[in-house]
Amino acid sequence: MEVLIGIFGLAVGILSVPIDHEVLIATGTVSRAAAILKAFSSIAEVLELRTIAERSNLNKSSAFRILETLVESGLLERVGKRGYRSQMQSICTKRFRLGYASQSNLLPFTSIVTEGLIRAASAVNIELLVLSNKFSPQIALRNADRFVAEKVDLVIDSQINLSVADQIASKFSRVDLPFIAVDIPHPGAIYFGADNYRAGKMAGRNLARWNIAHWNGGAKRILFLEAEVAGPVLNSRLTGMFDGMCEVLPQIKKLPIDRFDTKGGQFEATLNIVRRHLRRGLFKKVLVCSVNDTTALATLQAFREFGMEDECAIAGKDASFEARKEMRRSGSRLVCSTAYFPENYGNRLVELALNVLNRKSVTSAVFTEHQLVTPENVNTIYPNDSWEN
Repeated sequence: MEVLIGIFGLAVGILSVPIDHEVLIATGTVSRAAAILKAFSSIAEVLELRTIAERSNLNKSSAFRILETLVESGLLERVGKRGYRSQMQSICTKRFRLGYASQSNLLPFTSIVTEGLIRAASAVNIELLVLSNKFSPQIALRNADRFVAEKVDLVIDSQINLSVADQIASKFSRVDLPFIAVDIPHPGAIYFGADNYRAGKMAGRNLARWNIAHWNGGAKRILFLEAEVAGPVLNSRLTGMFDGMCEVLPQIKKLPIDRFDTKGGQFEATLNIVRRHLRRGLFKKVLVCSVNDTTALATLQAFREFGMEDECAIAGKDASFEARKEMRRSGSRLVCSTAYFPENYGNRLVELALNVLNRKSVTSAVFTEHQLVTPENVNTIYPNDSWEN
C-alpha cells in the first residue's frame, strides 16, 4: 500500500493539469503502474518492454514511460540494454519455487525458451529464479550452488559445457534436488530436448536432395560446424545429417570434409572461422552442416562477404525466426532447418516439473516435436511470422 501511495503522489506531482482532473489522471497512472509491477512473477525475473506491455495490457510507449518512472523511484531496476527486474518481494504465495539457468540470452532459441518458461510458470503460480550460464562452465557451477543455497524445489538447467555436467549433477544429488537438463543430458537428470540424430537425419536427406536438384549431385566438399563443448550428444545432429545425405546420395561419403568448432554455436566465432576458411581458397559447391541456425546464418554471411553465396548450400537447426526470414528470400542458400518449436518448451517444461514434484511417473527422456522447415513450406508451418516486430 505504501508503494502505491508513493506512486500516486509521484503521479500527482509531475502532472501540470487543472486540479479537477489531477486525481482522476493520477489514479489511472497508479493503476497502470500497479499492472506493470504485477507483470513480474518474482524478483529474479527479467522482462523486456514487449513482454511487460503484453502482460500489463498497455501499449509500449505508455509502458515505457511508467517503467522509467518506476526505475527512478527504485521499484524496478534496469538489466542490460532492454531488460527490467522488480525490486519488490512478491505478495503471492507460490506453490513451488523452481530454478532456471538459461544457456545464454545471446541465442535467439534460448531467449524464446526463457520467455515461454517465465510465462508458463507465472500462469500456474510458480516462482521462478532465473539465472544465466553465459556459456561459462564456471558460471554454471556457481549457479548450481546458488540454486542449492536458495533451496529451490527443482532446477531446469540449460548448460552446454559437458565438462562440468558431472559436477553439477553431484551438487544437486547431494541435497536430493531433482533437475531437468535441457538439450544436453546430465547424469541423474531428466532429459528434455531434441532427438538430435533423428532431427539431423531429416535435414541431411533434404540437403542431399537439394544437391541433386540444383547441382546435379555435384557437391565438391562438406563443411561441419560443430560445438565441441557440448560433447557427442549435440554433435549427433551432424552425424545424423551426414548419414541422411549418404542415404540419399551414397557417393557423398567420398567428399572431403572440413570440421570446425564454433565455441558452443556462437555467431561471431563462426563468422570469423568461416572467413578464415574462405581466405584459403575458392571453395566450390560446399554442403554446410550447422549445429544450429546461429552458425548457419553466420556461415551464410561469410560466403556473401566473399561473393560466394552461390557456392554453398546450408542446413541449420532450430528454425529460428531469423532463419525463417532468410528462407523467405528468393534463392536463399539456407535450404532447410529442423524446427524444435522452442515456443512450446515453457509449457511442457513446467508440466514436466510439476509431474516430478507431485511424484507422478515420468520418463527419463522427453523429446520435443521435430519438423523440417524449408523455403517451400515455411509459410505453412509459420504463417504468423508477419506479426512479429
